[in-house]
Amino acid sequence: MSSVGLTSVKSPRHSSPSPPLPIIRRHLSSLLFKSPKIFQPVGLSLILPDFMADSDTRASVLSQSECDENGGTIEAVGPNYAEIIVIRHGETEWNADRRIQGHLDVNLNDVGRQQAAAVADRLSREPKVSAVYSSDLKRAFDTAEIIAKSCGVLEVTKDPDLRERHLGDLQGIIFHEAAKVNPEAHKAFVSNQKDQEIPGGGESFNQLYERCTSALQRIANKHRGERVVVVSHGGTIRALHKKASPHRGPTARVLNTCVNVFHVSDKEWSIKSWGDVSHLDQTGFLESGFGGDKHSG
Repeated sequence: MSSVGLTSVKSPRHSSPSPPLPIIRRHLSSLLFKSPKIFQPVGLSLILPDFMADSDTRASVLSQSECDENGGTIEAVGPNYAEIIVIRHGETEWNADRRIQGHLDVNLNDVGRQQAAAVADRLSREPKVSAVYSSDLKRAFDTAEIIAKSCGVLEVTKDPDLRERHLGDLQGIIFHEAAKVNPEAHKAFVSNQKDQEIPGGGESFNQLYERCTSALQRIANKHRGERVVVVSHGGTIRALHKKASPHRGPTARVLNTCVNVFHVSDKEWSIKSWGDVSHLDQTGFLESGFGGDKHSG
């Protein structure tokens, strides 16, 4: 199957908004101290308002907050929680074709590798990460390896519990054809019953939820006081959102290589940012690609 280009008619890509004006970055230090109320502190780190949320600006401000007056490093993450940067894998040909992947091992396409390089570059200019974890499926693991190399992490730790939901007999089928090709499996897939398994060995949402939230909690327990990266899948990341925000659904789709920041402690999960694709202003992203919403797979 041929690679999908940036100008593909069937898969239009959208660019992120242009970054803030250089003058904002140039005077950010003085703005930080003159108008501190526009910044939201989280421990000793900062969550920026939307108009300053591009990677260059974020890295600049975080460097201000992480260095004392003598140039020493200040711990940006509190000792009782882990900051976990959860990233969806880069684009695959099957995403572009709206074909259901599940546990099938599909490679990144050329755009997906470009997206992985873009998010890796972004993370390399942000505060240091101490570890990179990934689903063992190639589309996630290859994304994670690109990130690890840019961030100076020697090895990616594979965890099968970070995989996408197993979608049984629907795997390999184009989504809009699923109801016709396998109506029983499709009905199970779109069911609102959280314990509904997919025929053909597929998982229920509850099974996905239990395995992926347990995996993230294990990672958090091992890395308290640290920033770590986890590369996973659209359906899995939405399940993690459910754990952190049980009464409110995601405000945006989980697009390829979007950045989602969780703070995870023994007793509490919280979401510090969601669905950030500001690093894709050059590569663009598939707004119409399959996955990342309630029918992710």
